[in-house]
Amino acid sequence: MSDAFEPEVIVVGAGLAGLVATHELAKAGKRVLVVDQENRNNLGGQAFWSLGGLFFVDSPEQRRMGIADSLELALQDWHGSAQFDRLGDGTAGPGRGEDHWPQQWAEAYVAWASEGKRDYVRDLGLKSLTFVGWAERGDGRAEGHGNSVPRFHITWGTGPEVVRIFLEPVLAAEEAGLVRFAFRHQVDDLVLDGDAVVGVRGSVLARDDSPRGIRSSREVVDAFELRARAVVVSSGGIGHNFELMRRNWPVDRVGPAPENMIAGVPAHVDGRMLAISEAAGASLVNKDRMWAYVEGVHNWDPIWPDHAIRILPGPSSMWFDANGKRLEGLSGVPGSDSIGSMTQILATGHDYSWFVLDQTIIEKEFALSGSEQNPDWTAKDVRLMLKDRILGKGATGPVERFKRYGEDFVVADDLPALVDGMNEITRGPKLVLEEIERQIVARDRQVDNPFTKDVQVMAIHNGRKDRTGKLMRVAKPHKILDPEHGPLIAVRCNILSRKTLGGIETNLDSQAVAASGEVIPGLYAAGEVAGFGGGGVHGYNALEGTFLGGCIFSGRAAGLALARDL
Repeated sequence: MSDAFEPEVIVVGAGLAGLVATHELAKAGKRVLVVDQENRNNLGGQAFWSLGGLFFVDSPEQRRMGIADSLELALQDWHGSAQFDRLGDGTAGPGRGEDHWPQQWAEAYVAWASEGKRDYVRDLGLKSLTFVGWAERGDGRAEGHGNSVPRFHITWGTGPEVVRIFLEPVLAAEEAGLVRFAFRHQVDDLVLDGDAVVGVRGSVLARDDSPRGIRSSREVVDAFELRARAVVVSSGGIGHNFELMRRNWPVDRVGPAPENMIAGVPAHVDGRMLAISEAAGASLVNKDRMWAYVEGVHNWDPIWPDHAIRILPGPSSMWFDANGKRLEGLSGVPGSDSIGSMTQILATGHDYSWFVLDQTIIEKEFALSGSEQNPDWTAKDVRLMLKDRILGKGATGPVERFKRYGEDFVVADDLPALVDGMNEITRGPKLVLEEIERQIVARDRQVDNPFTKDVQVMAIHNGRKDRTGKLMRVAKPHKILDPEHGPLIAVRCNILSRKTLGGIETNLDSQAVAASGEVIPGLYAAGEVAGFGGGGVHGYNALEGTFLGGCIFSGRAAGLALARDL
């Protein structure tokens, strides 16, 4: 790095939020130094691996699919899901409560998702698929958790495309001399001048040219100290730091921390900058809120340690806890209520559950998280999409490979053989064939009519009223034990780590806030390290398609504020 380059802003973390902030600063002609402990191959961070889902409200895509959405409905859903209850005395001072800023971020973000967000990303070249997914369908209450309508817009090009639209202008700014990168620079401290943050110091790590996502060396070869007028922390969450997750796990709310956990994020997602920012005066809030999934499977072809893939399920798989008891209510319907499902699963004293389904269901309803698990969408390959998802027979290629090679999958021609296979890979009690059969038969008897008292079958009928659901996401109701729909399939579902819902408290300009309620001069935070805005914009639950959008919104807020004020 040339001594002649004097940055006005240092951005810590080259993930999506950091790239967005850098993009906005470079547009305004500001000099930016981006510091990251990984190499250039990892630009874009975790966003690169994502499915690229974005939360839009009342979009043209929704309207084309016959979905009536509105800002008012989306706000109702957001507040019903977030359940903000740490509001303090309502002031911005020391008695403000941990949800003081998150609630304001929520109002601002949902309004932007309704008007502004789609235009912002489309102006940069991003397009969404016509199909709109219905994630987190809710807990059954109009004012409770969940999306009342489909809002999950999948990017044509998935996560790499979301990264590209910001990375390309940032790389152009690098060519123009406005942006520099300091790779393999691990920040250990924020530099203070009085109460103000004026730079970063840390360790230069040994050169490591490993491909994206591979665990890299932590050998220290030198030290550094860099200064600027402001620092933006955009270093991500804690998803691969299992020790920190367990330390903050909400035992009273959802049950004991899982003993067995697999990682939905690379090893570099370690949460280091949270404690470092706190040591510099930042307030950390809502540390017990996190978004782990319960439908995780071990990757048969892993990239990082404990590499997990999440099944994105439709509503038809039957869901059993470790004891072989069917999960109850809407949180027992796959894809409806993640935290409710987690609570039921962990209440058994075990940290896994089972899907039981058939070939018809896996073909129609199983999708896998991750850009690399969706080669048609990621490569923008229309022919492959039509072949794999709409016109062809069988599940998508990646799903079929997991079915064949995945250690969590059991395939059998009849139920006795299926239960035997499940018992071979169980980590807990042996399942009783007669009990599993009784519950499946009881459910199967509910599909003879277009009406039912079984809440899962109700959800299946409801899901097929959505055009996307009927076309490509929800199988026609049928008897799971009908051999015409075989073979039978069981999936051992594990807890996988993914997103951090709490973090550095920030105001609406992404300025870090101290315990006193005052902003910390020179310190900003964006993305997952800030709970995607404010220190917890999602509250206790997330509506999906909101994580990338939160990185974009908070990174943009930091960039715009600094461009205005420096």
